[in-house]
Amino acid sequence: MKSDIFYSKEELHEHHSFIVDKNNEIIRIDKFLMLRVPNSTRSKIQKCINSGNVFCNDKIIKSNYKVKPGDIIKLKFEFEPINKEIIPEDIPLNVVFEDDNIVVINKKSNMVVHPSYGHYSGTLVHAILHRFKDIKGDFNNERPGLVHRLDKNTTGLIVIARNEVALTNLSSQFSDRSIKRTYFALVWGDFDKDKGTITGFIGRDKKNRKKMTVYDSSDHGKQAITHFEVIERFRYVTLIKCNLETGRTHQIRVHMSHIGHPIFNDDEYGGDKILRGTTFSKYRQFVNNCFKILPRQALHAKLLSFVHPITNKKVSFECELPEDFSNILQKWRNYIKNHSN
Repeated sequence: MKSDIFYSKEELHEHHSFIVDKNNEIIRIDKFLMLRVPNSTRSKIQKCINSGNVFCNDKIIKSNYKVKPGDIIKLKFEFEPINKEIIPEDIPLNVVFEDDNIVVINKKSNMVVHPSYGHYSGTLVHAILHRFKDIKGDFNNERPGLVHRLDKNTTGLIVIARNEVALTNLSSQFSDRSIKRTYFALVWGDFDKDKGTITGFIGRDKKNRKKMTVYDSSDHGKQAITHFEVIERFRYVTLIKCNLETGRTHQIRVHMSHIGHPIFNDDEYGGDKILRGTTFSKYRQFVNNCFKILPRQALHAKLLSFVHPITNKKVSFECELPEDFSNILQKWRNYIKNHSN
């Protein structure tokens, strides 16, 4: 699935376009758009279709049209665009590596990667445009240099392209799944096995469009594959590392929740509740204190490895766990040690 989104200054419309994958099953256009347009609602999609603003191969279509592989779908929403020209902002960045072609950043928590609904400033994009003058951003490109993303409260490594050659090359590596990405996550519960693989089709939740969920077929989502391995067990929670074959929205968070092991303190996928352990008040107090120390999901992009887009040499980067993550791991170690009997 190839997609694009931009905002037109002259028409004050939000435009989307999609090229339907050859493996995509034949489904109704409204269902197709519900799965792929961010922040959409059924009424918003229907209004767009009924107003003649949805096109397939440059022809206006109705709501009963069924998309087919190879179709070029375009639509536009008639309202004031949320994004204006991106103004660079002087925001501190933890730069792990930089040369004339790429930048690798260790992203902090509570930072959105690119402008979106409700996040019009203070993003990673605003920061990199200020720090790296050669990376260009304008009205029609709210994601300059980006080839992948991290969630707002997920910390860790992200690579930025400084020119079109690097952007095209890195995008191709992500597309063919040759880039290695390893995440550390603290999840609820213990595992019977030390290793495992989670598969399924991830798409937007039908009841809550801000969340994703796992479906059984490609009718409702895109294929997603996550490999995990146990690193350290704390009886009630487990530290694992995850390697991604695919890069779907919220992939690790959705997959771990799907198998009954939500990420610790993930408020969107049920990890912000006490899911394992005793009912003793001291235990509840301990867990709640951990929630306060780490007021976000315990997920960190620790390792990033790929072929440099210009030198063609393999490069690898690794960053330590942030202080809040490390602190709760130590608290769990101490708790289990003191309550081993």
